[in-house]
Amino acid sequence: MFVDTAKASVRAGKGGNGAVSFRHEIYVDKGGPDGGDGGRGGDVVFEADERKNTLVDFRFKPEVKAPPGENGMKRNKHGRSGKSVTFTVPVGTSLYKKNELIADLDEPGKKVVVAKGGDGGFGNAHFKSSTRQAPRVAELGEKGDEFEVRLELKLLADVGLVGFPNAGKSTFLSVATNARPEIADYAFTTLSPNLGVADIDSNTSLLLADIPGLIEGASEGKGLGDAFLRHVERTAVLLHMIDAYSDDVAESYRTIRKELEQYDISLVRRPEVITLTKTDGLDAELLEMQRAELQKIIPADTKIFAISSISRNGTKELLKELATIVAQERAYQAELAAEEEPESTDMPIISLPNAQADDAWQVREEDGTYIVTGTRIEKFGARTDYENYHSVNRLRDIMHKLGISYKLERLGAKGDSVVYIGESGEYHLTVQEQ
Repeated sequence: MFVDTAKASVRAGKGGNGAVSFRHEIYVDKGGPDGGDGGRGGDVVFEADERKNTLVDFRFKPEVKAPPGENGMKRNKHGRSGKSVTFTVPVGTSLYKKNELIADLDEPGKKVVVAKGGDGGFGNAHFKSSTRQAPRVAELGEKGDEFEVRLELKLLADVGLVGFPNAGKSTFLSVATNARPEIADYAFTTLSPNLGVADIDSNTSLLLADIPGLIEGASEGKGLGDAFLRHVERTAVLLHMIDAYSDDVAESYRTIRKELEQYDISLVRRPEVITLTKTDGLDAELLEMQRAELQKIIPADTKIFAISSISRNGTKELLKELATIVAQERAYQAELAAEEEPESTDMPIISLPNAQADDAWQVREEDGTYIVTGTRIEKFGARTDYENYHSVNRLRDIMHKLGISYKLERLGAKGDSVVYIGESGEYHLTVQEQ
């Protein structure tokens, strides 16, 4: 089953909780805190695998998650970190979070951490100091990243075959490559993209992608629509295939170009080759007339071929021309990429973290409750054990040191006023103990 789009719920592992523990050994008086830290949660990793060609796995397993970290233990034993989990996807898979591209796995073996595991909480041994020798405070582990990711596969091919249904694309693919697509004398026999490798010579080969046939109005959802055009976005060359027995070959070309343009304007700027197909038995004079009609509406440097896939007449010459254009286009794109790379320098550039931005916070009042937001304070809020009196008082101390308590008082907060840490409203406390 060919599946080129999917959605999955991604959940990284939660960090382990820190432990509250004190040494209890014979002849050791007041042994002190020895609660260990929690382990870090596992990451969710996606990797491009050239052995895969479909996203069907995510249709049957729409949830991907990593294990949590273990809790800290007594005797300063740290919890074990959760193992990262790697999920393989086809090469050419793009990952989106709320329509924002977060990763493009366009090379075999390319890996990306999509969801990071939460940090483990500190145990009470971490909070020991000369003035606080018996801390009863330990942190909870942070939650791992959790969100829905949209996967979209765009095939990586050298040449994309486009044209009307029954233009001869599948037949050409079956003759020129090792692919075995379905072929019949009715429209829309190709219901999903097909890939095939064409060997030009001992050192050169081309990867061809056969896209399901387009019709006028495909961009509006007619026929199979333009759902599969994403698979020609990465191709170096487009091969427009037109049935030589069409009533108007020029109009056929215009129609396909219009649908490509409405889908993505960059596709009509892509290098292209035009070929008239099914030329067996076609009068030579009529064939030249068709060439002349096409020459009127195409760029002067665009080449037109006439082939018969059944007799293989002209297919070898067409493949050689495609190989030449693909090599030129790939070299041009490589030059552009090299120009965009920053120049190397002997002096490393060190970027310091923006501590001021992390420390920034805001407080607002809504319907008698108070909401505190900010990167650092929300991190402390998530790691606080609200069932532990000492942990909650530590959070209050932090809010006091950051100036948040003073701001709350100015806004009218009282001792029993409820304060939410973060927009979610998941973490809350009162201003002070009653």
